[in-house]
Amino acid sequence: MLPTGTRSRHKLGNIDLVIRYTTFAAIATVANLAAQRLIFATIEQEIRFLLALVVGTGVGLVLKYILDKKWIFFDAVRPLAAESRKFTLYTLTGIGTTLIFWGAEALFWVLWHTQSMRETGAILGLTIGYVIKYKLDRRYVFRV
Repeated sequence: MLPTGTRSRHKLGNIDLVIRYTTFAAIATVANLAAQRLIFATIEQEIRFLLALVVGTGVGLVLKYILDKKWIFFDAVRPLAAESRKFTLYTLTGIGTTLIFWGAEALFWVLWHTQSMRETGAILGLTIGYVIKYKLDRRYVFRV
């Protein structure tokens, strides 16, 4: 265990990294889709699709940040101002990848208008987005 405020220079092996990152992406994806299902189950208005995207994305973003910070990049907890800056950078690197995810999910929803195909599009978009996001986060957010 590292003292508070220090950063591990421990690097994961490629296989460990892929397993961890994939697991965390799957956890965040399930949380995202569960939040979306909750919105679809409780709201009947057409706004539900947009609301589901926003709420699900928010849930997945926060969860994935916490997991990535601690278990992928071994980044120490910082004072609130520094942590806020880092989370803002993390969010910014996710804008383009979120557009990929939303685009795939929306396309599948418009084409098939079924929950299973909407979620298939979401999973496809999230998978592509997470691969890109890891590379952006490594370079710009956590600077490994």
